[in-house]
Amino acid sequence: MTTSHPPVNNQLSADEALQRMIDGNRKFLRGEVHFPSVPAEVFADLAKDQRPYAMILGCADSRVPPELVFGAGLGELFVVRVAGNVFSPEVAGSLQYAGVHLHTRLLVILGHEGCGAVKAALKFKRQGASERSRIQILIDSILPGLSGISPDLDPEVQLAQAVEANVRATMRQLLETPEGQARLEEGRMKLVGAVYQMATGRVRFLE
Repeated sequence: MTTSHPPVNNQLSADEALQRMIDGNRKFLRGEVHFPSVPAEVFADLAKDQRPYAMILGCADSRVPPELVFGAGLGELFVVRVAGNVFSPEVAGSLQYAGVHLHTRLLVILGHEGCGAVKAALKFKRQGASERSRIQILIDSILPGLSGISPDLDPEVQLAQAVEANVRATMRQLLETPEGQARLEEGRMKLVGAVYQMATGRVRFLE
């Protein structure tokens, strides 16, 4: 069982933070990650401030909780979750807050196998099957990133490729913002894409 501890130092380099996430996922795969009890002194320390070592933009899917997937404790990850891990002004503002005010150096875009939002976008792309208005907004945000997916592929292969393409599309959108470009040019921030494998619990980090 993992034990809680005070917030980690957010001055970890981006590479050190990424290795911490990789190690945490390995613990998760070994069954060593559980919801821990939290000592009172940890709450007291967290009440003063937060120092997360990584930001995550992930899907809202209930089966992919980043804190468990990466074996992280309270105050260690700054998590923004929205169906399809789509990028929006609200998401951008949340991530910018963590980067500017919390000095968090690693940003991970976390998609997952079998993503329902991506599946709905593929269905719309193939059949024009629209959803209710608010869901359609999500689908419309995902569609541009799926332009290179061949309709001739097996549906499961299409979905797997589309999930990864959606992660990469979100990364591109971030890189195209003035704020994203500025942070990367500073040489302190790292942007990484990843896909959670539902059947195994493993996180595959993209090249």
